[in-house]
Amino acid sequence: MTIIVSHPSPEKIDWWIEQLTPLLPGWTIRSIHDPGEPQSVTYAVVWKPATGAFLPFPKLKAIVSLGAGIDHVLADAELPRQLPIIRTVGEDLTQRMREYVALHVLRHHRDMPAISANQSNTEWQQLVVPPATRRTVGIMGLGNLGGAAAKTLAGLGFETLGWSRSRREIEGVTSFAGDAELDEFLGRCEILVCLLPLTASTTGMLDAALFDKLPEGASIINAGRGPHLVETDLLAALDCERLSHATLDVFAVEPLPREHTFWSHPRVTVTPHIASLIDAPTGSRIVAANLQRFERDGRVADQADAARGY
Repeated sequence: MTIIVSHPSPEKIDWWIEQLTPLLPGWTIRSIHDPGEPQSVTYAVVWKPATGAFLPFPKLKAIVSLGAGIDHVLADAELPRQLPIIRTVGEDLTQRMREYVALHVLRHHRDMPAISANQSNTEWQQLVVPPATRRTVGIMGLGNLGGAAAKTLAGLGFETLGWSRSRREIEGVTSFAGDAELDEFLGRCEILVCLLPLTASTTGMLDAALFDKLPEGASIINAGRGPHLVETDLLAALDCERLSHATLDVFAVEPLPREHTFWSHPRVTVTPHIASLIDAPTGSRIVAANLQRFERDGRVADQADAARGY
């Protein structure tokens, strides 16, 4: 049984191989750049694989995405579409997303960007904000990560709304579903959090038309995927104060180019794709367990639906 590991960073490939090897005794784990006999490769563990990366391996049984999303795998136009794709999700990753969303929702809620600006200007201004019970936060995307984040916000006392393509029942969260209920959902969101999967229908969803449906002065947090956002529309909405602030963790181009406007914009907080960053010591345990289960049963609970894109 041979596994190949593919990652844009050679150091990360070595890291994952080092962590996976003791967890999968009897399995051979190699770099995609040194795969050995291609016929022996049965699994690929990958992040942002190159186009055509899987074609040399005719015996592949499944691909493991090093993350909850599979859009980076589906971006390969030459991907063998019959291959199962296994997502990597677990309690540690979910906890990290809960922390990130809670942190930045609270920053927006308590107007910390303005307070930080006042500190830079040595201004003592006691800004008064309502308690969380009088602030409405909406989560777009109620999968594993979005559902957990929504429950966390509800536990903090926020009026918490959730929107997804199909209705989800989450304690303490008011659920909206489908296109017919999107406008009502947006109209109540003082803080909007995007945790949607990236699909053809969600690409470019955070645009001027959507921003215009939010309450005046709303803020947004995008921890989904960079292509969800139309960057020029966001900048225009911030500059005319239609939106008050944006926290962005994901970008169309990563790393975010040094010359990009987001770095210096006073109404934008940039974080470098760290909301639920997977690490090899944690993720390898999840990957190893999923591979062993798939090899035994031919399926795992975290198997993605490539037709839906997540």
